[in-house]
Amino acid sequence: MGTAVGGERAVPRYVQIAEEIVQQIRAGVLKPGEMVPSESELVDRYGVSGGTIRKAMVEVRASGLVETRHGKGSIVKDRPPVRHRSSDRFRRSHRQSGKAAYLAESAQSGATAKVSVLYIGPMEAPEDAAERLGVSAGTQVLARRRLYFRNGTPVETATSYLPWDVVKDIPELFAENPGGGGIYARLEDHGHEFAEFVETLQARTASKAEASELALSPGAPVVHLIREARTKGDRVVEVCDTLMAADQFIFEYRIPAAD
Repeated sequence: MGTAVGGERAVPRYVQIAEEIVQQIRAGVLKPGEMVPSESELVDRYGVSGGTIRKAMVEVRASGLVETRHGKGSIVKDRPPVRHRSSDRFRRSHRQSGKAAYLAESAQSGATAKVSVLYIGPMEAPEDAAERLGVSAGTQVLARRRLYFRNGTPVETATSYLPWDVVKDIPELFAENPGGGGIYARLEDHGHEFAEFVETLQARTASKAEASELALSPGAPVVHLIREARTKGDRVVEVCDTLMAADQFIFEYRIPAAD
């Protein structure tokens, strides 16, 4: 426990050590791909107990800057810079130019983007997605699950749920590549013109499986985003359940001030 100095509580030693290690990573003293010094090395360097170093490394891992490999220790992550996730990424002009939202946004930030399709096919709608789509839980929908990469690093997973009566006559939506502009362009091609996209975000820690899929350290922060794509007929024609590595995104929204 820290002692009081001048009426203020002293910063615990393990926090000081963690902050120094994090600063070394951010300053490039510890470079991407390099191992963080071992527990014994840090014990010798700082003259503290192994327990203090283990506490410090919990704080370092929480920063999202390192990942722990079983039997090898902690390594500095080689993760690309954050990119903006802005409120104009679903502009119709992007779709009309043949770019899906993720690819358009990545191109604007100068990143190399890749999308890996994990599953396309019928699925029973999960309860939350079903409620948003206005159907009963367990109703058959089309599911499209993808894993998104930026500069070779997995940064986001997304599963789209679309009503079967909407998609059954749009064969492109069952294809791995739905064509220029993505699934939203194909929906609009078939008369489902969009009015708005409604997103709900929640920050939390990743589960073990989620951390593995996104190459994150256990307990790393993620952003869970649910999006509803609403048409001018006020129907939700897609619910997208997305999980993003929190250190990879800056969210930028424009909020009108006028009525």
